[in-house]
Amino acid sequence: MKDYYYFLGISQDASEEDIKKAYRKLSLKYHPDKNENDDFFADRFREIQEAYETLSDPVRRRGYDHNLESHQKSFRDNIPPAIKTFTSNKVHAKKGEEIIINWQTSNADIVKVLPFGLEKPYGERIFKITEFKDGKFQLLLHATNSLLHKTVVQGITITEVFENDSEKFKSSVEELFKPQPRTIVNRRGFPKIVMLAWGILILAIAIYFLIRSFS
Repeated sequence: MKDYYYFLGISQDASEEDIKKAYRKLSLKYHPDKNENDDFFADRFREIQEAYETLSDPVRRRGYDHNLESHQKSFRDNIPPAIKTFTSNKVHAKKGEEIIINWQTSNADIVKVLPFGLEKPYGERIFKITEFKDGKFQLLLHATNSLLHKTVVQGITITEVFENDSEKFKSSVEELFKPQPRTIVNRRGFPKIVMLAWGILILAIAIYFLIRSFS
């Protein structure tokens, strides 16, 4: 059963105003028009709408809360969650290639497949990888028993395959010039090529002064 409170990032005792604020914030963030109609954002936006439509209606919310409570009580509180299967039809793929994943869990009332979000305890998802990070795409299955406060996690890594060497070279070059996440070392998020150039320059200066100190 889908946890609409989790979708909106609010507690089960959230007020009507809390629900509205959460919906406005998330709908702006995940709206497909602002994310080039990406399937991932479109799916999240539909989930957010579904959650808001249910929780913003007092009658529907009461019925949902009752079903959610019954669903949570159906899990035995002395058996931890488990992942029976989590498979992918491919572990090597090209960008834009179709991937099919399957999973099955037991004794878990909250199941997430990242980066997609909440899912049913068992199921199948078909998607296309539009972006790899350092030549890899990571999938994580989280199965949680909220009564026990226990979670098990299993991952699948899909490695990027290139049609030819020129495509691989192009991808590597693009990665060098792509802005990076901001860190303590790279506070402005400079591309790798800039950080590499700075490193070479600093090394050259250090070698220059080292040679001068011995001359």
